[in-house]
Amino acid sequence: MIFALVESALLSLIKVAIPASTVVVLAALGVMLSERVGVLNLGQEGLIGIGAVYAVIAATEWGVTSPWVSMLVGIIAAALAGAIFAVVVVVFRANQVLAGLAMAIGGIGLSNQLGTNRNGTPVTTLFSEVNPGDKFTSNAVLETFLFHDPVVYIAYIVLPAAFWFLLFRTRHGMNMRAVGENPAAADAAGVSVLWARFGYTVAGSALAGAGGAYMVLSFTPTWAPDIARGRGWVALAVVIFGAWRPFRVVAGALLYGAMISLGMTAQARNWNLPFLGARDLSFFLSMIPYLVTIVAILIPAGAARFGRRIRSTSAPGGLAVPYSREER
Repeated sequence: MIFALVESALLSLIKVAIPASTVVVLAALGVMLSERVGVLNLGQEGLIGIGAVYAVIAATEWGVTSPWVSMLVGIIAAALAGAIFAVVVVVFRANQVLAGLAMAIGGIGLSNQLGTNRNGTPVTTLFSEVNPGDKFTSNAVLETFLFHDPVVYIAYIVLPAAFWFLLFRTRHGMNMRAVGENPAAADAAGVSVLWARFGYTVAGSALAGAGGAYMVLSFTPTWAPDIARGRGWVALAVVIFGAWRPFRVVAGALLYGAMISLGMTAQARNWNLPFLGARDLSFFLSMIPYLVTIVAILIPAGAARFGRRIRSTSAPGGLAVPYSREER
């Protein structure tokens, strides 16, 4: 009896956590791509907002009836914003931290301005969940994992598998990692550092826009100011937690979704701890991914203190360092 209750609660938690994490999964995979080639893009919060607001505009004002097309509009908008960021930090070699913060703040401001007259506007052209058949509904485990919209499967399975293969099983992926670790050596070997950094910064920004578009086309189908609600910062933390590896990044994002799901359940059922009310418990749970990330950062830092470098948890060596061929 107790086991059945625990199983039911756990499956319910996972079923909510999977779509709740999808925005973070997409944004985090985008961060991973840009950081693998040495570009630190802190603008995820703004890029998610840009992708979301343009998807809303496409779906509610431009007469777009397909959620895929609305998502594409959001992706293109975020990619264009990412291209501007890439020009600033890759071509003109500006400080990546300052430029990223400017992108985050500017993106939030732009999306809020564009969404001023659209607050609470419902989006009706939504992604539909995949229905593999009624025979799967009788199995609670299968129902938990199979009845989601197509974007969920793309984010959790297709993209991580594709990026893993690209990074670790192709020559192009080896060149990407070389650009992120030692751009001078990659340049000397004939790899275009500028185009690698520019291209994957734009691609990473596009994925953040896809995450924002997904939010308003499935998870929360309406526009609201500051719609990212910290998910862009979580994506940055998740990449560190996931050690810049696709499937670990996905696992970290799922942990975030589980905490959000648990927090929503705590508020809905008015759970309390001796020192925390239901609302405070929800806030406490949302802190856990950040706390885990701090631990993930401290592990390689502590190892380095004792003269050891843990490769699997260390950031790319050239991350956030501008590169100029003339200074090689």
